[in-house]
Amino acid sequence: MAGTPSTETRIVKNNGNAPFQTIKADICVVGAGIAGMSAALEAAKLGKKVVMVDSQPALGGQAVNSIIATFCGLFSNGTHGYQFTYGIADDIMDYLADQDQAIHFRNGPRTTVVYYDEVALGRWVEESILKTSITPIMGAMILTSKVEGARITSVDFMTRYGAITVEADGFVDASGDAALLWNAGFECREPEKQTVFGTQMVVLENIDESQQPTRDVIGQRMKEKGDEYGLLRREGLGFTIPGRGIAAMNMTHIETPLEPVAASQSALEGKHQASIAVDFLKKEFPACFGKSRIRSFGLPGIRQTRWIVGQHHLTVDELKSGKKFDDAIARTAWPIELHDHGDGHHWITFDEDHVHYVPLGSLIPKTCENVVAAGRCIDADSAALSSVRVMGPCIAMGMAAAHALDLAEDGNVHTIDKNALRERVRDNVEKQRYRWTEEQLANPVLAS
Repeated sequence: MAGTPSTETRIVKNNGNAPFQTIKADICVVGAGIAGMSAALEAAKLGKKVVMVDSQPALGGQAVNSIIATFCGLFSNGTHGYQFTYGIADDIMDYLADQDQAIHFRNGPRTTVVYYDEVALGRWVEESILKTSITPIMGAMILTSKVEGARITSVDFMTRYGAITVEADGFVDASGDAALLWNAGFECREPEKQTVFGTQMVVLENIDESQQPTRDVIGQRMKEKGDEYGLLRREGLGFTIPGRGIAAMNMTHIETPLEPVAASQSALEGKHQASIAVDFLKKEFPACFGKSRIRSFGLPGIRQTRWIVGQHHLTVDELKSGKKFDDAIARTAWPIELHDHGDGHHWITFDEDHVHYVPLGSLIPKTCENVVAAGRCIDADSAALSSVRVMGPCIAMGMAAAHALDLAEDGNVHTIDKNALRERVRDNVEKQRYRWTEEQLANPVLAS
């Protein structure tokens, strides 16, 4: 027989003097997106005590919570290019391949894109962290940082459950907005005038895949009917894993300001734009979308806001020339994808044999000794960043950040042995492995 439920309570009151809980670590990773996950997991493999902090109440960053739905820049150009980035990229691909309808390779004439199910990727993220000794702290915002000379020694975070101080020897700024370095008072870059638009993803279910229009057809109709529906962006596309009847639609452009009130307003406007776009799809393409319904909205997707001032400012000319740096730690051939005007974006592709590289110098802040950036807040001009901020190179950046901090025996990443780092990240700069057999490469239908 069940006992009587307890009704006892106690009276509590916040007197404003609650102490900060202190956690000590070798490495603190700020940001739990794909770059931060890569850095944290790699650092844990190196035997480091790792704390990973994110402002969202869930892990996975934009890759999971903004429903990006695609791994871009992970393969070289051509219909069936070789893989650029390894490490957790292999773990993710293998995990998703074992799940039912969780991954699909779209081999186009110029780029290979990997579509994924965001729920399955989210489970990989969570299960991977649970298998390690990494301490995750979610829903945490930076309050203040303690800086001694050119080093960050500790960071105070606030969560809804109380305040935490993380003391660490080294930090990875994978926040996307250079939030760690900005709040610690180090120099950062922001656009002078140009706005880089983000996007609001929306997932539709119960679509008829056999009737799905092409990207060009959708875009042309958006140009013709955009004013009628109140659409801002006049181009759009959907990411569909065959057989599921589900499409992740990318059809919006939203501003992503760094001012809190404006950012909140923009998030609401983004969902409004996405809803209008769904109405457009249902009415203009009823055979495919007429019976569809919205399964979920992602969190606002952000492409570029604020980034670090690094030892090296990566330029679009260096990308175009394929300059291979002595301290290269990542590579890609993803197009220049600059969303700098509301109704469209620049899309500049590269040749099939083209490769461009990311140097460690773009990850290392110019005036801070014990922080390495990873992800979309590394130092580059806007056009260059638009190519290297995608999933493939971001995974490689996270790995390089972990190894750079591990090699910083004196705590100063400015003086690490570059040859030792080059050897550790060699696969992500040199290795060429195809995920397709020779027979599949000879017959693209088999590898589609």
